[in-house]
Amino acid sequence: MTETISKPVRLNVGGKPRTFDIDDPERPNWIQENSLSSGGYPHERKLDWDDYEDQLEELQKELVKVQYWQQESGARIIMLLEGRDAAGKGGTIKAITQYMNPRHTRVVALPKPTDRERHQWYFQRYVSHFPTGGEMVLFDRSWYNRAGVEPVMGFCTKQQHASFLEETPRFENMIVDEGIHLFKFWLNVGREMQLKRFHDRRHNPLKIWKLSPMDLKALGKWRDYTNARNLMLQKTHTEHAPWTVVRSNDKRRARLNTIRHVLKALDYDGKKEKNIGKIDPLVLGHGREFLADHEE
Repeated sequence: MTETISKPVRLNVGGKPRTFDIDDPERPNWIQENSLSSGGYPHERKLDWDDYEDQLEELQKELVKVQYWQQESGARIIMLLEGRDAAGKGGTIKAITQYMNPRHTRVVALPKPTDRERHQWYFQRYVSHFPTGGEMVLFDRSWYNRAGVEPVMGFCTKQQHASFLEETPRFENMIVDEGIHLFKFWLNVGREMQLKRFHDRRHNPLKIWKLSPMDLKALGKWRDYTNARNLMLQKTHTEHAPWTVVRSNDKRRARLNTIRHVLKALDYDGKKEKNIGKIDPLVLGHGREFLADHEE
């Protein structure tokens, strides 16, 4: 793919004006090759690949145990994976599901609503994908589209946005009261890292499909998305359905700590804490406060 897909845009990155041309094969020199620490992130280098694979394998063995436990107990699990574009949601889902039985593990990534769905109760099309006994369902974006993409891009009214933020805690309380294990993850990526990943996608023929027109339209709306995210965390981070925030500049650490959080929260047969390991408190935390000092 060689045709131009976007005009150069002027951005404010780290308090400095920058020009970003995603069509230029040469990445701007102000985007560092190692952008892990952009936005105040805690680690300067990626986790070593061999170390990552060894840790991931142990965690995936535990996830298989979770699936056996679900089949025997009828336990139901929902995971929501949310975050800005290029935050690493898809890769995290792949790491979780890689060795899971697809008959009992489903990934839900819904397209834009149909005319019929637009006139239904907002949560209705999501509820239809909820797990039955023994199932795990992972939402690659979820009903929280109405807390981020929709208000920022003008796809819903201010009243619809406000109503969503008011209704969602009650909706999620019903989910938890039903006995479903509900995990809500916000994967938080720094702006410099996001631009690096966008540029990499643009110039990799195997990844260009990941770069959508919506991604390009959102380039100049970083602050709007930040404000929407902060309001979402403030209004929908509850005791019964808390937000777990994962700093995802290092995808490897993000995946490992996300899986660890799920495993530590479940009381499944054969659980081995030694194999699960410790959560990195610099990578994973809860609610808006966790991001207070780590955001551009």
